Amino acid sequence: MNPLRHALIGYLAVRRALGYTLVRPEKLLAQLLSYVEARGETHLCIETIVAWATLPRGTDRSWCSLRLSVARGFASHVHAIDPVTEVPPTDLLPWHRCRATPYLYSDDDVAALLATTEVMLRPAHRVATYRTLIGLLAATGLRVGEALALDCEDVDAREGVLTIRRGKFGKSRELPVQASTMDALRHYLGRRDRPRAEARTPAVFVSTAGTRLLYCNVHWTFHRVVHRASLTPRSAACRPRIHDLRHRFAVATILDSYRQGEDPQARLALLSTYLGHVDPRHTYWYLSAAPELLGLAGDRLQRHLGGAS
Repeated sequence: MNPLRHALIGYLAVRRALGYTLVRPEKLLAQLLSYVEARGETHLCIETIVAWATLPRGTDRSWCSLRLSVARGFASHVHAIDPVTEVPPTDLLPWHRCRATPYLYSDDDVAALLATTEVMLRPAHRVATYRTLIGLLAATGLRVGEALALDCEDVDAREGVLTIRRGKFGKSRELPVQASTMDALRHYLGRRDRPRAEARTPAVFVSTAGTRLLYCNVHWTFHRVVHRASLTPRSAACRPRIHDLRHRFAVATILDSYRQGEDPQARLALLSTYLGHVDPRHTYWYLSAAPELLGLAGDRLQRHLGGAS
């Protein structure tokens, strides 16, 4: 086996042992090595890596920067084995990622999404699938991938608990959910029009062909539903995404804490665990773009300062 191919196997094994899934990096690095081999080279060099990262001509700079970043990580690993390997410096193809501004769906927005599925999707099972999926994401703040990875055995209707077995970084957690959410899941799983072929997959959410829903297909369908529901971008950086249902859940949870006179800081720690965040700072980011939340925090601070005086 080509030494670089062998090194790639080891690199991926080490990284996955640390909890990374590396689906995209594995594909990109395989493409890089094919490019290196096509040039008749046996070592990684900066010139070749940059040439590959910038293909094809006219590619968006953010994509080039991402490809170079993936290659840099692998090159650093190989350099420890083969000192001849060149590692691209970090200032090559710089690009600073700008996080999208969360699109905070209102209750009416969510209702519009659910209603639109009935208007534009066919057949009835597909309507039920997307209504249940969208409702679950809004009610629990699950990541889309976590919801799609749910198996029937992960739904404990008696205890009202969902088991997330394949969360981010490979972590698992158990989530208590409201009775109404569990009832909706049970109703969906018990539908008489559930495809017969679904017996071949343990998935909760299945397509009309009886297979587990694909991430890319869900995003494509959701984009169509958003367009049909007339939910428009609020700015160039604030567009309705399916992931923003998770933001909505996080903000609503803390808003309830303020309105009920509870300690938001204590609720925040629980929320971070519920969402499966490794670092609470990620939860803070979810809450940073909610004007109503900032207003309630300001009111509480004002009352505190007034009482202190």
